[in-house]
Amino acid sequence: MSQQADPHFGPGARRFGRVNWLGLGALADREIRRFLVVWTQTLAAPLVTAGLFLAIFSLAIGPMRGDVMGVPFLAFLAPGILMMTVIQNSFANTSSSIVISKVQGNIVDTLMPPLSAMELLLGYLAGGVVRGLVVGVVIIAAMLLVLGQGVAHPLWLLVFLTLGAALLGAIGIAAGIISNKFDQIAAITNFIVVPLSFLSGTFYSIATLPPLMEFLSRFNPVFYLIDGARYGMIGASDAPPAMGLVVVMATLAGVSALCWYWFRIGYRLKP
Repeated sequence: MSQQADPHFGPGARRFGRVNWLGLGALADREIRRFLVVWTQTLAAPLVTAGLFLAIFSLAIGPMRGDVMGVPFLAFLAPGILMMTVIQNSFANTSSSIVISKVQGNIVDTLMPPLSAMELLLGYLAGGVVRGLVVGVVIIAAMLLVLGQGVAHPLWLLVFLTLGAALLGAIGIAAGIISNKFDQIAAITNFIVVPLSFLSGTFYSIATLPPLMEFLSRFNPVFYLIDGARYGMIGASDAPPAMGLVVVMATLAGVSALCWYWFRIGYRLKP
């Protein structure tokens, strides 16, 4: 019996209430299982990459580099590499999921079930956030063991890692929606995501930049993610963490609203 034919449901009503928790949970579960199945690529590989960054900087610079923000250079560097790895993995999870579905022609299997635009958004975001946080936890554990790196403000670190994974997950959804081929996603990654990550204080304090570059860096939301993670780990930052929190949350709200609208109208999704 259709929903319209049932006297207990008005036109457009859904039998499962305002939120389709079963469908949302199934989509989130699918997105999480996607990266857990290939954990050597999605979890082990980022750990190796982060370790290589630290090893290269340690060998190339070593003890010659003085303290930065009152801590050894590697301790200063570690939070930036941590956040950079988290956001890149979150972006990769959501963007690749949508593009793979488009290329394989099974995106309809996600669009046909009774999932609202918000439920689609949250389901995809769940996979990106969980992958980002799992990668982050693995890297933090390795830093604690290898570098003896402590965590000055655990709650701040968790908040910024979560927001970072959510923001780049949302950007990944937008990239996946507008892309129809893998080379388009690769272009967005290489020309937008990676530059934003590298030019955001990952390897340096923006206070050392020329005034114009420092000014421009403060318009990069990824700077506030890395700066917030640095505050969480070493207790020092270039910008007040509260300001970073506001900037990141506002950016996340804007990107999420755009993704929600695109899901709602089926932009570049419907055949």
